[in-house]
Amino acid sequence: MPADEVLTMGRIGVDLYPEQVGVSLREVRTFAKFLGGSASNVAVAAARYGRRSAVITRTGDDPFGEFLHDALRGFGVDDRFVTPVATLPTPVTFCEIFPPDDFPLYFYRFPKAPDLEIHPSELDLEAIKNAAIFWVTGTGLSQEPSRTATLTALKYRDKSGITVFDLDYRPMFWSSRAEARRWYAEALPYATVAVGNLDEAETAVGVRKPAEAAAALHEAGVELAVIKQGPAGVLASRRSAATETSAAESSATAESSAAAGSSATGSSIRRSSAAGSSATENSAASEGEQVEVPPVPVEVVNGLGAGDAFGGALCHGLLAGWELEATMRFANAAGAIVASRLSCADAMPTEHEVRALIEGARHA
Repeated sequence: MPADEVLTMGRIGVDLYPEQVGVSLREVRTFAKFLGGSASNVAVAAARYGRRSAVITRTGDDPFGEFLHDALRGFGVDDRFVTPVATLPTPVTFCEIFPPDDFPLYFYRFPKAPDLEIHPSELDLEAIKNAAIFWVTGTGLSQEPSRTATLTALKYRDKSGITVFDLDYRPMFWSSRAEARRWYAEALPYATVAVGNLDEAETAVGVRKPAEAAAALHEAGVELAVIKQGPAGVLASRRSAATETSAAESSATAESSAAAGSSATGSSIRRSSAAGSSATENSAASEGEQVEVPPVPVEVVNGLGAGDAFGGALCHGLLAGWELEATMRFANAAGAIVASRLSCADAMPTEHEVRALIEGARHA
């Protein structure tokens, strides 16, 4: 079996979204059922671009769990690493929809979510190491045994290929922001890419200003920092060779493993895309690069899946070896499309749809 192009690890569940917009759950009459969970949505988004994607997660041993298997297969996502936990129910998530920017979430992950019951001994570490992109989330660090499993996977992978840490901070899953920061600090040295919004960046590195947060993530060991700024768009920063050296010196243990997997001229991100990169692009990468891309204007219906759509599109662009600005524009547009639709996984766009939106915005 060929290696996965995108292998994610983390949440899965059933999204029950109201079909009545602008009213509270108290007043909602009907709901629509969808596959949900950040890591699973990212795998679906990548599959929509033709990428071989799979997810490592757990469901309950119940009809909702069976539905999630059916949904993953229907989206073209490999479910071989999705297994049931007999003693726990499949999680369900409700939301309220108040466009354009208020979408309260209600997680029913009691007494504990099965996706937090991933044990280190259950991992296929070779599949994790061989995947072109391995994607983990902050939520996976919130409880044991998932925390140890996530860190085990990251350490075994040892920065081979592209390793994405989705900062994914959900306050209801943590006792405090300080606890989350502690465990994020354990994971960051093993990631080549970090993705998060301003609040998540502040949780990870204690800095909220986008450029400063990106710099702090570089110092933590990350090669590419992506800071989502909502209405202000997105900032992406690829660190310079000098910053890379500084980060290596400041965290010798974690970075020594990264150095073993890196070429003399740069990072695993650049290596994986070298075939599609020009000499100019490689030069820009070695000198460091920072781009800011504005959002694509759309009429927002439900903003909850936009970040996951962004993530899947980011994976696609990194695998394709696109220039940084082109990747960010594509990912922004993918997120905008999903924000204009009701669901998350079911709303993930094709490349043709994303290109059409970008072209339309260019001529608007």
